[in-house]
Amino acid sequence: MQSKQCAGCGKLFHPRPQTPRQSYCASAACQRERRRRWQLARRQSDPEYRENQARAQAAWAAQHPDYWREYRRSHPAYSDRNRRQQQARDARRAARVLAKMNVWTRETPVPSGIYRLSPATRDDLAKMDAWMVRITAVSSPYAPSG
Repeated sequence: MQSKQCAGCGKLFHPRPQTPRQSYCASAACQRERRRRWQLARRQSDPEYRENQARAQAAWAAQHPDYWREYRRSHPAYSDRNRRQQQARDARRAARVLAKMNVWTRETPVPSGIYRLSPATRDDLAKMDAWMVRITAVSSPYAPSG
């Protein structure tokens, strides 16, 4: 059987005769990558598998409540990197325009006319009870002649 290129590492390998469609070499890293890709595809295509995985993960987390606290304590570089990334996300979020609950007041009149409401396309943040819309005048207000 001729050599094939591994889908994980890119190196040439000889597939086993029993598995002619073999795409990954036998290295542990490539086999992990093969399983990871299979699981990702399965989670995207099979809702039952996805739900089962979520239940299993929740059960494991319930049995190991201090896992992440201990992990962060024993891996300070991970914690520092995560903290820096969160600060950068917070800074980007703070730079956005926020819609507040008290934006609309009676002192903010809308001229009479016909309006079209459409979803705003920007990634602005908004409160949960606020709607982000763009108002475009479709016609001008009626002005009597004379």
